[in-house]
Amino acid sequence: MPRRPSGKASRALGVSSTPTPIHSDLSTPASSALPSAYPSESEFDLDIDNIDEAITRLPISALTLDVPITNRPPAARKKAKPFPFMSLPSELRVKIYGYHFAGVDRIVDLDTGNYKRIHKALAILRTCRTVYSEASYYFYSTFTFRLFPTDGRFYKTKKPLLARLKPHQRACITSLELRLGPGWGKPPRSWVVNSALGLKDCVNVRVLDVLVQCDPSDEFYQGFRKADGFYEVFSRNLLSNVLEQMPLVNRLEFDAWPGVKKSGAMMHGLLDVAVASRRKITWGPERGWSDMDDAKDEIRSLTVSTSLVGASGAGILVSA
Repeated sequence: MPRRPSGKASRALGVSSTPTPIHSDLSTPASSALPSAYPSESEFDLDIDNIDEAITRLPISALTLDVPITNRPPAARKKAKPFPFMSLPSELRVKIYGYHFAGVDRIVDLDTGNYKRIHKALAILRTCRTVYSEASYYFYSTFTFRLFPTDGRFYKTKKPLLARLKPHQRACITSLELRLGPGWGKPPRSWVVNSALGLKDCVNVRVLDVLVQCDPSDEFYQGFRKADGFYEVFSRNLLSNVLEQMPLVNRLEFDAWPGVKKSGAMMHGLLDVAVASRRKITWGPERGWSDMDDAKDEIRSLTVSTSLVGASGAGILVSA
């Protein structure tokens, strides 16, 4: 007997509430920390009719296998280890101090450019006590310090450079310079030797450089100088007072600018003071003077006098 069809019609299946997974040939690792670096399937769907425009729309990540630079984590920087400077021998540290102060002029004076040349270099003294002791002694014992300033800004200052230093700093100085010539018409009032200058604290100074810039006794200054012999006497007294305050100085080095004669009144007066103080006299490199100059002058004068005597004798014989 044939089976009757059921009266209930089959129901259409409803739309599922969950999305239906679609199979893809591209696989994204589940453990990837940067999933955006992997292109999706839609990014590969290129329009064949307009392929050039489609290529221009491709992200840079689709054209490389590496992780884009914008998404790459910054590399960890390795902390640089400090150089063991204090473990070096003291001889090598002193050599390094020489390279550190290489930009400083040989003569230290009050100058407007000291901030660039000296002040920044002296910042090394703030490192530690050991570096302060070594570097400060090297600085003050190596360079020559000028007694009275010659720079235009500090020319008439009441406190020269030596008076501004501390006593323990003046004790490290080994050489000083006395420059004569500036203010030959009217020397500044601050150019005087007194207790405020601090020469008695310079116990390690052994060399005094005397540099003469001009000689007012020359005929070139006639009509401009204050009085005959005024600046020569002032220079002699200034040098004598400096040597009186510094009995440990054993050598005087004289030098001069072009135009200053060794046989002039200025140099003769200074050399007389040096001879009277029983100090050793040497000559600087500016003019290249030497002790043989005096012997050459004596020989030249003897030759001239002999020729004059011969000429006078010949004249007598002729007249006879």
